[in-house]
Order: sequence, then C-alpha cells, then structure tokens
Amino acid sequence: MNNRNFTFIDLFAGAGGLSEGFVADGGFIPVAHVEMNPYAAMTLKTRTCYYYLKENNRLDEYRSYQRGEITRDELFARMPNGMLDTVINKEISDTTTNEIFGSIDEILENANIQNVDIIIGGPPCQAYSLIGRAKDPDNMRNDPRNFLYRQYVRFLNRYRPRMFIFENVPGILTANNGETFQSIIREFNDAGYTVDHRILDAADFGVLQHRKRVIIIGWQADLQIVYPEFEITEVQATVNDILQDLIRLEIATENNVYVSEPTNYLRASGIRADDDILTHHVCRFHNPRDIEIYRRVITAWNENHRRLRYTDLPEELCTHKNRNAFLDRYKVVAGDIQCSHTMVAHISKDGHYFIHPDVTQCRSLSVREAARIQSFPDNYFFEGPRAAKFVQIGNAVPPLMAKGLARGIRDILENI
Repeated sequence: MNNRNFTFIDLFAGAGGLSEGFVADGGFIPVAHVEMNPYAAMTLKTRTCYYYLKENNRLDEYRSYQRGEITRDELFARMPNGMLDTVINKEISDTTTNEIFGSIDEILENANIQNVDIIIGGPPCQAYSLIGRAKDPDNMRNDPRNFLYRQYVRFLNRYRPRMFIFENVPGILTANNGETFQSIIREFNDAGYTVDHRILDAADFGVLQHRKRVIIIGWQADLQIVYPEFEITEVQATVNDILQDLIRLEIATENNVYVSEPTNYLRASGIRADDDILTHHVCRFHNPRDIEIYRRVITAWNENHRRLRYTDLPEELCTHKNRNAFLDRYKVVAGDIQCSHTMVAHISKDGHYFIHPDVTQCRSLSVREAARIQSFPDNYFFEGPRAAKFVQIGNAVPPLMAKGLARGIRDILENI
C-alpha cells in the first residue's frame, strides 16, 4: 500500500457533494471541478477556500466570512494565484469541451501532475428521472441531456483515468426502454473500460435519508478489479437528531443560534463540530392556509404515523383542481424514524413536501436542515439566493455516501 494522494476530476460537479466525500476522505486531491451553474460554481470556490485555510491553520478567516465580517471577494483574494481557477464554470457541450480540456491541461501542467487517477460525476438526472419522463409527452426521448454521457466519455478518452464513478438516478436503467443505459455501457466499453453497477442507498452509508442512486464504476480493461464491496454504516439515530439543536423558526428570517450541544450523531457523522458557526438556518414565508395544512399533516404523523393525502383535507383548504395526482404533495419529514424521505431540488419551489416535524413551528425545512439531511457539514457554505441553495442541496450526492464510495475506491487504487 502506497498511501499516496490520488487525483480526480469532478464533472457536472453541482455544489460538490460527491467531491466533498473524496476530499474529506483525505486520500484525494481535486484537479478540477466543472459545473455550469454559477451559484454552484461559486459554492465550489468557497469550499476550496475552506480547505486551503484549514490546511494552513487559518480557519478564523473562513469563519469571518461566514459571519459576514469580510466579503466574498476579500475571502477569495486570500487564495494563492490560480487556486480558484480549478473551478471551471462552464457547460459541458460539444462547443465547450475543448476549451475545458485546455483549462484542465494548464492546471495539470502548473501543478506538475502527470496522471488523473479517477473521474467522478454524473450528468443532470432530469432526462432519466421517472417524474421528468412522466411530465414530458415524449417521455424525455428527445431531451439532449439524455446524451451528456458522451461528453463524460470524451473526458475518459482524454485523461485515461484508471477508474471512474458515474452516478445517476435509478430511472437511468429504464430510460428509453433501457436503450439509453445499454448505450452508456457500450460506449464505456468502447473507451477501454470494464464497468459494473449497483443501486446503492445513501442510508447504508450513515445518511439519515433514503436516497437510491445507480453507481456505475469503471476501470481500465487491463486491470484485475471487481466492483468494490462498500462498508455498511449502521447508526442509532433518528431524523430528530439532526434537527433538535437548532433554534425554532417562526418567521422567514435567518437565526444563527445553536440551542444545545451537538447530538451523538452530529458529532460522529462530522456534520457539526463544537467550533462550527451556524449559517443558512432560514426558511421561507408561509401563508395562513399552508400553515393550517402543515399543522394537520404534522399532527397526523406525530400522533398516528399517518400520512394525510390531499383529499383528506377539508374542502376549504383545497385550492388545487387536480384531485387525482400528487395527493402526497404535503409531506412531513418524519422526525421519529431513522431516515427521511428523499431530498429533491423541488424544495426550491415550495416546502410542502418537506415539512418540519415540530407542530409548534408549522413550517418547511430551513436551508441548513435540508443540508443536514443530505449530510453536508455545518461548515459548508452555499452561495446564491435561498432558492439556489435549495437546488444545490437537493441535487447533490450526500457527502457521507460519497465518503464511503471514496474509501472503497481508495482501497482499490492503493493495491494496483
């Protein structure tokens, strides 16, 4: 075992949930993150600052930014020249890929990095998701996002990593009657990689959320490798363990106050440390009708473990004409069981599907609470307006899941 650091490129990086697991694992160094969304790209730059300042015992400067004592520009100005250029804010497409290659090549040359060990990432999932296909009259067959995997293959051909991870929603297996998935596997094979896949649940990696993802892992065809057996993490906790130390919110204002010490789960998972600063604990405004619906939905779950359907509500509270579909549009995050339902980016539109379990608050989750359900640590700072933060969180791979993946990949790389 060589115990050296391994290099990786993160494609379709989002806010960095997958990358966070690889960096936090301690065995991987990011060469570049490629992300088209400007808010997510800014979040990646801020996270790059965090790790640089932490490594150089200057976290007080990062905390000054969290407190609003210095501006983002002042924070970024404290980074070495070129460090933040590793975040490439560009769409990956036929017209941009060569330019992105040039940026990555320059990074590799300046850092004197000879090889990229692994490429990670997954293209946007909307074209593969069951919900997206149900909404589209053509079943998303002609959505150009169906073919972004071909851009991923271009990066494999360019940098020839020994391994790669390609993640997406389970719907990718059945998109276009399975033809899309077969095309993906075929093109990975044609690029010189042996591949295998599993459907993995974030809950098996210590995340207090059921979130299933298809994890395709590939390796150069001449390597004697099999799909890793990832270690199952068992926790004794409920969702309330990631909510109870946060101050009650009654209005749509941010409140950066912890009201108690971290729970055992928060400490063990690394989500909260004793010296953390609470940020993003802010929720949206709710009108009186929604508050009354929330009260009924929360009470039904907390008293009887019963999920109210939309048609169970009194007629005066029902304003939607559609009474045949999406009847679970109001859903409480169950605090007294081990796993929440899956966090999705739709929380940026409204909070009805992610209602806080405390009936005395009758509100949807705050940004920080959503981030915790996704297992982001409290020191993770998301850039952009509130809706953009929710999108970044909802689209992310949970960092604890990513950390488990990284450990399994590192064990293989250290032995080949």
